[in-house]
Amino acid sequence: MIFNQRLSGVLLHPSSLPGKYGIGSLGAEAFQFIDWLSEAGQRVWQMLPLGPTDWSHSPYQAYSAFAGNPDLIDLELLVTQGLLPLESILNPPKFPTGKIQYKTVIPWREKLLKSAYLQFLSVGGFQSADYLRFWDQHWWWLESWSLFDACRTKLPGADWSAWEESLQSRQEAALLAYYTQYREEVNYSRFLQYIFFGQWFALKSYANGKGISLFGDIPLYVSYNSSDVWSNQSLFLLDEERLPTLVGGVPPDYFSETGQLWGNPLFDWNRMKQQGYEWWMARMHFNLRLYDLVRIDHFRGLESFWAIPAGEKTAMNGSWMEANGDDMLQLLQNQIGSLPIVAEDLGLITPEVDQLRKKFDLPGMKVLQFAFSDEAENTHLPHNHARDFVAYSGTHDNDTTIGWLNSLNNEEKLKVQEYLGQAIPDAWHLIREAEASVAQLTILPMQDLLGLPSSARMNKPGTIKNNWIWRMKSNQSDKQVAARLRRLTELYGRLG
Repeated sequence: MIFNQRLSGVLLHPSSLPGKYGIGSLGAEAFQFIDWLSEAGQRVWQMLPLGPTDWSHSPYQAYSAFAGNPDLIDLELLVTQGLLPLESILNPPKFPTGKIQYKTVIPWREKLLKSAYLQFLSVGGFQSADYLRFWDQHWWWLESWSLFDACRTKLPGADWSAWEESLQSRQEAALLAYYTQYREEVNYSRFLQYIFFGQWFALKSYANGKGISLFGDIPLYVSYNSSDVWSNQSLFLLDEERLPTLVGGVPPDYFSETGQLWGNPLFDWNRMKQQGYEWWMARMHFNLRLYDLVRIDHFRGLESFWAIPAGEKTAMNGSWMEANGDDMLQLLQNQIGSLPIVAEDLGLITPEVDQLRKKFDLPGMKVLQFAFSDEAENTHLPHNHARDFVAYSGTHDNDTTIGWLNSLNNEEKLKVQEYLGQAIPDAWHLIREAEASVAQLTILPMQDLLGLPSSARMNKPGTIKNNWIWRMKSNQSDKQVAARLRRLTELYGRLG
């Protein structure tokens, strides 16, 4: 197992960090949060995927499985680098506190990022040794991504299937012609990635130096409108018009009576096998360089996946198909040894999925908010946990614990009260149970540590409005919360 000691950590996406520029970033507040984690005795910072998001701003719907999200680039660090004048950020708009207002913050930031790009050009940034090292390490994905990014912003249509045939099919002459036509947009995209990863690895170095491991998240699927699908069409189940024949999701479950219809194209696992799982190997190695450990979201899709005919309005009418996750993970294990991976094994989990997880010694997940719907045999109840799991009070898809407690019916409330031994349970009672769990790692959403209500919920599956907008306020991660969390972490032997 990847954990040889009991540890504790916090779930907080960088976009939710506080600050005066409308959205959390990889700058000073991120470094301060690492200091706070260290003070609180935490050894792990878990976050959501870091890719460039689409119109929904969901980290699980990204334009690339490799590129970073420019929305997270810190502006003050651009000033430090001499790419922005200080006065350009001294008087930002009065963005709302406690939430991200994307429709105002993104256009404001875009002007500043383009200004930084022009300054980068003026000092010959693309010829610098630092940029050339970056290009040498990342050209294999950045070349296609930057052209895709340029075309998606310049060409009409909802996605790349609306582009002219020669560009859809990636004919060499068309790629060269569009690269020439959109050279400035291509270079701007490459500049953003250079800046993002420079800031990211500086943050990771600081975190690791403080004894904090960064815990990332890999969505199983990629978006249809992504550089990955456009650049690797043969690896996905597409028809002759390059449109998905089957799409991803899950059948009806805890979160939705009609299932979850994600709409992502599905992998052609046979073709992937023929190519030696090259795309998956590149993806896994890339992420294991970004993070110290990663969670594979919807892990059960590596054993078998719910395939929904394209065009369906819900996820109810699908069928299970077999995947080649066993072969892929075996190849990765042969290359790197022990896998620093956590399997998101929530929902309908079969013995075959559990067997796959255990074969590669991957921790699964237990969520306390799922623990009180059944009797004492419920596997999410702390007394049923095992060491090879990560214990959560809730995840980014759950309500906050306070919101969840307030939503329980009388029978469920009684079960929680009896189990916790508390007449009026609160978020910290569940936090204590998670820390006391025999699971080797505990992860706690920042909203629960702050005792926040449903208005601080990060995501409500099956909905598209008011998600991914929550931000922590500057005065919330205070020393009192850190001291309380450190005491529990120490009490249950999780200081590491």
